[in-house]
This record gives sequence, structure tokens and C-alpha cells, in this order.
Amino acid sequence: METMTPTMNPTMMPDNAHTDIPGNPSTATSSHLKLNDRSNGKPLRVLSEDDWKFWIENGYIVIKNAVPKEQAERLAQLLWEFEEKDPNDPETWYAPARAEMKMKELTNSGMVEIYNHQYLWDNRQTPRVYDAFVDIWGTEKLWVTIDRANLNLPARPGFEFKGFIHWDYDPETKPQNVQGVLALADQTDENMGGFQCIPELYRTYDTWKLTQPADRDHFKPDTTGFELVKVKMEAGDLLIFNSTQPHGIRPNLSGNKVRIAQYISMMPAQEDNEALRQWRISSWRDRKAPEGYAFPGDPRGWEQTRYQTAELSDLGKKLLGLERW
Repeated sequence: METMTPTMNPTMMPDNAHTDIPGNPSTATSSHLKLNDRSNGKPLRVLSEDDWKFWIENGYIVIKNAVPKEQAERLAQLLWEFEEKDPNDPETWYAPARAEMKMKELTNSGMVEIYNHQYLWDNRQTPRVYDAFVDIWGTEKLWVTIDRANLNLPARPGFEFKGFIHWDYDPETKPQNVQGVLALADQTDENMGGFQCIPELYRTYDTWKLTQPADRDHFKPDTTGFELVKVKMEAGDLLIFNSTQPHGIRPNLSGNKVRIAQYISMMPAQEDNEALRQWRISSWRDRKAPEGYAFPGDPRGWEQTRYQTAELSDLGKKLLGLERW
């Protein structure tokens, strides 16, 4: 193999195999560190003891007011602009996709391929968001995912998204990872799309799998008999969920409401993976999209031509990998 360079495709990087699964390629698929079990004795920064108990039992938790509402709403407005849609004119909402998506089941799910704008980074480097992930991981040395956003539009004929439950990582591999989503607008109507999951299956996976056929799909479980939990959120709320939690986006059956969100997660920094660190830096500096399995990127190249490199706080520089912990 040729020498790694900062601009290379992340799908070629060691410990970063996202070519065949829909996870985020800006970090590894699993951490060598285990999720926090509180054995380090460190006090929680954001989660209460009740929050912690809920997290352990249910595999997800909502952190209220993780970012200021105006910060969330500012990014929501940018997403409308980036998608060339008018939030007040539904007739502008249903334009055909700019590029074909490899993961067909996510067609019409409203993924917005913007990754490195200042407003995205402002949310990533918000201290309360960081502190919540410190609680979940039990370490301060974290990297943030360079991930996208979501505008889940109301379904209409010819533009349906049915929603499906899946894992981004095969739970048999017992991945040490979490994922997160930040609400950019209120999602208190359970009919308007948003996050859904199955905590009962999360809890009972080891016994449930014994009842399943040997050739079952390790990424899409048979959800027969399980109750789907529809998580309601308000603008600025952050949802964190364990990667072994079966989850998905709900179909938007509201008729007129749009679910708007940013995907944010963090995992222990991999400062010894220089190729990945350099790729992350170049993604931020040059405003390049992670080239993973599921998403084709923005063929217009708007991030490169319309926006500047985001300014990072001291925390943001460490969360990117620009500065070491």
C-alpha cells in the first residue's frame, strides 16, 4: 500500500472499515476502551443519578438543553438554505435527490450532506455536549464525529419513507460505541418523524438471539412482538444511544411538520492513528465529506465554494484532533 496521506479516502484507513456498513467513517467502528461503568470514581458532570440509571437500563438518554435553542435554530435555518428549500413553502420540499444513495432504505429519509460548517462545529464544541459524552465514556480524551444532518419531511405520494429498525454495527461484535442526535427543532409530535428504538430488545438481546434463525440479518432484527419507543425531543436536546440499541428514524406522518436534527457523537480519541487524525484535520480544514458506505456527498461542492473553514475553540481543536489531549 502507498504511504498514507492526509487527503486519502477514509475508507482505506486502518481500523476504520466503513465500506460495507452505514456507520460514520470519521472515527473507528468500536473503541478499545469500554463505556463508563463508574468504576473510576469520577463524578458525573451532566447526567443525574436517575439519568444514569435510565441510561444503563434503556440504552439511551436525552440531555435537555444541551445547546442553546437559538444555536439549534440557527443551524436549522442553514439546512433549509443548504437544501435549497423554503421552510414556508412545502412545494419546494420535494425535489429529486442530487445524487443516488447506495443505501436504498434511507431514500427520502431526509439526510443532509453538510459536515463542516461553522454552525455544526459550534454545536460539537458546546461544553455541555462534550460533558455529556464524558459522562458516558468516563474519559475526557474524546474525538467528535464529523457527521451530517437530517430534514425528515412529511411523507406524501411518491415521497415516502417507511422507517426501519436497524443496527449500524453488528451487536455480535459487542461494539464499544455510542451515537447521538441533536434536535434542531421541537419533535414533540410523535407522528412527525424522529428517533425510535426498542429498549426491550437492547436489554434482552443475548436471549432473544437464541430464538432467531442462523441466517438472520445481523443489522436488521425481526421486531415482531416488540414495542417501539418514540422519543420526543425539543430544540437543543441531545439524545445519546448505545450502538447495540436497535433504532431508526420514524416515518413522518404529520402532514405538515419537519423533523430537523444534527448527528453528533464522540468516542475516545485515537491519537496514535495518525492517518485518521490527519484525515479528520483535512476534512475540517478543506470542508470535505467523509466518504462512507451510505452517502454520496454533495455534488454541488457547496461546502468548499460557499463557506469558510470553521473556527474552533480550544475544546474544539482537541475534539477534532488538531491539538492533542
